[in-house]
Amino acid sequence: MSPQTQRALYDQTVLLAKCYLRQGEWLIALDKDGWQYTQVQDILTSYSQATKYNPRWYKVWHAWALANFEIVQTLTAGNKGHLSRTDHNMVIDHVVPAVKGFFKSIALSQGSSLQDTLRLLTLWFTHGGSADVNTAVTEGFANVSVDTWLEVIPQLIARINQPNKRVQQSVHNLLADVGRAHPQALVYPLTVAMKSWQNTRRSRSAAQIMDSMRQHSANLVAQADTVSHELIRVAVLWHELWHEGLEEASRLYFGDHNIEGMFATLEPLHELLERGPETLREISFAQAFGRGLKEAQDWCRQYETSQDVNDLNQAWDLYYQVFRKISRQLPQVTTLELTYCSPKLLNAKNLNLAVPGTYKSGQPIVRIMSFDTTSSVINSKQRPRKLNINGSDGKSYAFLLKGHEDIRQDERVMQLFGLCNTLLAYDSECFKRHLNIQRYPAIPLSQNSGLLGWFPNSDTLHVLIREYRESRKILLNIEHRIMLQMAPDYDNLTLMQKVEVFGYALDNTTGQDLYRVLWLKSKSSEAWLERRTNYTRSLGVMSMVGYILGLGDRHPSNLKLDRVTGKIIHVDFGDCFEVAMKRETYPERVPFRLTRMLTYAMGASNIEGSFRITCENVMRVLRDNKESVMAVLEAFIHDPLLTWRLTNPASPTGPNFRSDRDAAMPVPGGVRARRASILDSDVAPPELLNAPEASIQTRARARTNSSAGEAMTNGGAPEVESQNARAVEVLDRVQQKLTGRDFKNNEELDVIAQVNKLIMEATKLENLCQHYIGWCNFW
Repeated sequence: MSPQTQRALYDQTVLLAKCYLRQGEWLIALDKDGWQYTQVQDILTSYSQATKYNPRWYKVWHAWALANFEIVQTLTAGNKGHLSRTDHNMVIDHVVPAVKGFFKSIALSQGSSLQDTLRLLTLWFTHGGSADVNTAVTEGFANVSVDTWLEVIPQLIARINQPNKRVQQSVHNLLADVGRAHPQALVYPLTVAMKSWQNTRRSRSAAQIMDSMRQHSANLVAQADTVSHELIRVAVLWHELWHEGLEEASRLYFGDHNIEGMFATLEPLHELLERGPETLREISFAQAFGRGLKEAQDWCRQYETSQDVNDLNQAWDLYYQVFRKISRQLPQVTTLELTYCSPKLLNAKNLNLAVPGTYKSGQPIVRIMSFDTTSSVINSKQRPRKLNINGSDGKSYAFLLKGHEDIRQDERVMQLFGLCNTLLAYDSECFKRHLNIQRYPAIPLSQNSGLLGWFPNSDTLHVLIREYRESRKILLNIEHRIMLQMAPDYDNLTLMQKVEVFGYALDNTTGQDLYRVLWLKSKSSEAWLERRTNYTRSLGVMSMVGYILGLGDRHPSNLKLDRVTGKIIHVDFGDCFEVAMKRETYPERVPFRLTRMLTYAMGASNIEGSFRITCENVMRVLRDNKESVMAVLEAFIHDPLLTWRLTNPASPTGPNFRSDRDAAMPVPGGVRARRASILDSDVAPPELLNAPEASIQTRARARTNSSAGEAMTNGGAPEVESQNARAVEVLDRVQQKLTGRDFKNNEELDVIAQVNKLIMEATKLENLCQHYIGWCNFW
């Protein structure tokens, strides 16, 4: 056969593959909601033929795998795991081709294949107990690069204690392979899993994988363990541990009358004290408070034998004295010297360990050379630390070290933003406008501590507006004052009355603060134009992505402005999947923050120029790639370590008009959480990377829930059922948003109409006037 004939034959087969792929797509389009019941054979035949005619084409394998995946989802959706043998065999008949198809598409993919990898993991974790599925998965591992799994390490780590032994062993083997090829990528997440004190099975599984890594990277594992342990020590000092512990124990005892819970909270703290101090700061704590706490513990033990409540009261007299002293000392600690807090960290130099968040496959490893001797304490409720790590590339890497939050949620959201950035980069309209989301490293160190990347040249909108107003002797809360003058009982007004009062406050103030800040901080008109353009586009991108994610609690301390580029950066992802809209009190009414200050800062055209065009382009890309976005969100929702607070969302409290930070002992009945208010003179310093006091209690609850999620395998069926029902509801809602059915389920809006409705909802006074005061709706 001549080369020309071969070429013509090849072109024909490629064309046939395209035709069969298009035929399958048309058949699905003709019956979008019911093809899994009626057209299965015809659609699968079309895709199967396409894979035969062009077996080197990513698109056909992806379509073939996805069709089988959706059939599996449909077959298992209503059965809650109670499948008959016949149905089970039918499901497996589709799972195996789906697994093989996803492996093929991953192997042939040119860029990121995160969505295919996550769907593959879903099938594997759910149906891997079947011998046929397990065989297909094992064979597939050999056909894809080990680098594929770097993107989904959090999901793999989450499943290391799978109930099914066959799946568990396969996960362990895969992680061992990843550990051999990329020990730097695995060593931090495994260290976190080993600290999983709620779930011993999980920590044992992590320890097994870590042992296999010690065989080839013993020094690295030892360094990671030391660095992680010492960073946690610096993140939460003994003073803070006892302060938080006594606060929680007092709430359990005085508020809930839960004596067992109180003992369970205090016991680990006493054990820590008994093990003895290791650093100079711990020695000073033991000398100052050790005797009083030991005496209080003796009274508690006496109560256990006598059951005399007077013994507990004696103990609480002592605990209260310790609490008051610590409360007075804590605000005075503004810097921490590693010499006193963690000499091991101070002496850790020239390590093999990579700087957290910098490791990328195929690129030079930036190793830790040393830690700065001093870290500053941020003056906020949670008192995070600003920490600098010096890298082997000569740069200094700044981090926020947090000791009271679950960083794993931020880590997963960064995964979604990574996928969104990939999708936007592939789209020509978005690429030429440089549309992307500003991400930052999020490295968990334990279940409630971790490192967040620091933005060196950024301020929160709250800080920018406060500085602008203070320099011009304008009251920070001028709008709120005007509202209270007109209606002192604002919260109890009817909706129409609120609109009138809210509108009156807006009419009597300019709302030009942010616009002026952008102008005044630019050294030339060219710089101002560039910053304004970057600001508008970045706001548009995150408005759409945040809407799909259901991101709430976007008050001015959760939005930062980059002083150099002008880009908007979002922080604190504690309220996702519209939980803020489901609150009992002050539920949020808007899809994203688009208040008047944000719109005025866009320039003369306001939302009608670059902002609207950006929103339409981003929404179009998200809708065109809805399967990919849904894959990532499904993986988040069903992650056993994260429950995302889908149920029982916490409510914000009303505004607090005191600006002092009195840390008094909680009264019986529990601590009253308070929201950061614009009336506070020092809500947060400009560098604060995460939630101000606005969401302390809600984030703490998120931490509790995520811990509960780890124990779900051990029981709690009603809670799991409730969680699963809410998860289905959440995913249906995301699906509606990505198909334009978010306003009316039976009416599909095009991108332009959908974006227009969203902007109208976000700027409607009827919605804005109902938010709580700390959200700063008049800004």
